[in-house]
Amino acid sequence: MGSVQRAMRLLECVTGHEHGAPAKQLARETGLALPTAYHLLRTLAHEGYLRRERGLYFLGEAAERLSSSGAQQKRRSTILGALARWRDTIGVPVYYALYREGEIDVMCVSDSPGNPAVEEWADFRETGHAHAIGQCLLSQLDDGARRDHLDRYPVQSITPYTIRDDHALLRRLERTQRMEPVVERQEYALGSVCAAIPITVGTTAATMAISLPAHQADRLLPAAGQLQDEIERFLGAFAISISM
Repeated sequence: MGSVQRAMRLLECVTGHEHGAPAKQLARETGLALPTAYHLLRTLAHEGYLRRERGLYFLGEAAERLSSSGAQQKRRSTILGALARWRDTIGVPVYYALYREGEIDVMCVSDSPGNPAVEEWADFRETGHAHAIGQCLLSQLDDGARRDHLDRYPVQSITPYTIRDDHALLRRLERTQRMEPVVERQEYALGSVCAAIPITVGTTAATMAISLPAHQADRLLPAAGQLQDEIERFLGAFAISISM
């Protein structure tokens, strides 16, 4: 345990030296005996947590991966907390999804017993044409990426209300306004209506969405407007990456 603590002190010390630091300086700043510091620095460098250049020690790839993972975890926790807050404030389940590497990826869903999420009875990735999340993400892609997606996942009727063919879907997507909520009513699941808010940061297409039972359809657009206001405040306050 003592060796681990000493190694962590060295890593923390190196982190504070953007332009690197020699072993003697690191030993002095951490209060370690020079032989102990040398031994631990060599071990950390061997494992990839540090790298040595011209007698100076810098953070290595392994430490940078840990840092990146920690930052990613923090972003995820921030987004999960926001979804839970909006779920309780608006009184609806809230979904967060990305389009990456050619796939629709629902990253997280925040619901409650009183406001349950729509059951994924047909794979969300394969039925993007039928649900608001997928339509919202596809609306943010260029024409080539949309057609590539539909070549892999053709339009198919999964309820009596599902859009019937690729051409009708593409026409609908082309008519979608840039920041306009995308709404679908029982196209993916009978008895459910959904709305998705487009979010674009850099080249990443993303969306946050809500759903309601069909008998509460009159609440959908007001709730979507409230969610859009919350998202704008959230992104402005945190200025975080949305990639999780």
